Amino acid sequence: MRRYRLASFFGPLAVLLLALVIAVVPLRAQAQNLRLIRDAEIENIIRIYATPLFQASGFSPQAIEVFLVQDSSLNAFATTGLRMFLHTGLLMKAEDPLEVIGVIAHETGHIAAGHTVTRPDAARSASTAVIASYVLGLAAAIASGRGDVGTAIIAGGQDIAIKNLLSYSRGQESAADQFAVNVLNGTGQSPRGLLEFLRLVGGQEALLRSQQNPYLRTHPVTAERISFLKDQVGRSAYGQKPAPPDLIALHARMRAKLFGFLQTPAQVLLRYPESDTSLAARYARATTYYRAGQIDKSLTLITGLIADYPDDPYFRELKGQILFDDGRIPEAVPEYEAASRLLPDSSQLHLLAAQALLELVGTDQNEVALDHLNKTLLEEPNNSFAWRLTAIAHGRQGNVGMTALSLAESENLRGRAGEALQQSKRAQRILAEGSPAWLRAHDLELLSQRKIEKAGKRSN
Repeated sequence: MRRYRLASFFGPLAVLLLALVIAVVPLRAQAQNLRLIRDAEIENIIRIYATPLFQASGFSPQAIEVFLVQDSSLNAFATTGLRMFLHTGLLMKAEDPLEVIGVIAHETGHIAAGHTVTRPDAARSASTAVIASYVLGLAAAIASGRGDVGTAIIAGGQDIAIKNLLSYSRGQESAADQFAVNVLNGTGQSPRGLLEFLRLVGGQEALLRSQQNPYLRTHPVTAERISFLKDQVGRSAYGQKPAPPDLIALHARMRAKLFGFLQTPAQVLLRYPESDTSLAARYARATTYYRAGQIDKSLTLITGLIADYPDDPYFRELKGQILFDDGRIPEAVPEYEAASRLLPDSSQLHLLAAQALLELVGTDQNEVALDHLNKTLLEEPNNSFAWRLTAIAHGRQGNVGMTALSLAESENLRGRAGEALQQSKRAQRILAEGSPAWLRAHDLELLSQRKIEKAGKRSN
């Protein structure tokens, strides 16, 4: 697992899952952390689910950012700024990909209609600060962590649950349901998944609020909503159409990977016993053995999967991750390189390959690492961790000006204006005046100065 943004939808997921805690502001609701995870494979699967829905809704697939939240509850929500959040609990509990697809369609309806908070007082006082803080916290977290699953939990400011800021009205929920039905029918998919999901969470409405699923506290589930969707499934030409076999297979893999990373080994082996030789079960066991420190058993399983599926980039990625975390860097590099060759458009896989190359001792792989990093930054220019690795690679080549510029980019994205100002000035003293790199350093100097001045005004 690695840090992931749907990319531009997202990024990767690593050992406990690259968990990133984003900055938020305290409200009256109980304070909690929002942990974001990144995983190239899971993000790609969500991309496959979401792209037809976004396109049918009039959005570019890259316009809406989708984040994965490490949380066992069945929940999903949208915020201002075209951002959607899906809980891992939803992905793990949903046995049919149509359920996740239905939820994505519903949340897209909220985004398309501009639904935000229904508490104007909370919105005015906190909404802007929450979103700004969360963006800064996310950037800082990515900058501070590795590019693979669960290696870092970074506190990015004060804790709060953004999800508790959002509370949709019944009218908004009905409108989003209607939107979802239209989009699902328009893409030739059954609305049945959304109906099944609402039935699943709707059964908890009688519970005390503290025991309810968070989805119920932000998305009221009523008998009218369920009745409407049941009627729409009956009317739809696709009402009984199952999910395509390829999506069912992808969904099984995603759930297996999440279970392997997020559940205890005992829970994983109960669900995926040794007697189960399916791809998903072997994948889940390889992951849970890795987390449990049983490296040899994990490597045996993942190597077997690679032998059976030599062109699968994600099996190569997991093997690279296992070897990397076991300190076997020279063995990890070929696996990451193979993964990035098999999936050349994955910015996350290029980032992991670059990181492994830069960890090699006694070798000069800086140019190859820079090639990987440039491919990462082409897709994720705001990835400050990639900029920090770029600074290391340039530094080893003796390119002091580009080292300073890369550090300025990284510090700026981490919200450290003072350090960014210092490095941008340093870069300008070394780089050729008027060159593209020098001009970028000058822009960063001006940007950093404005941030420092603005922070000074706030403190006064």
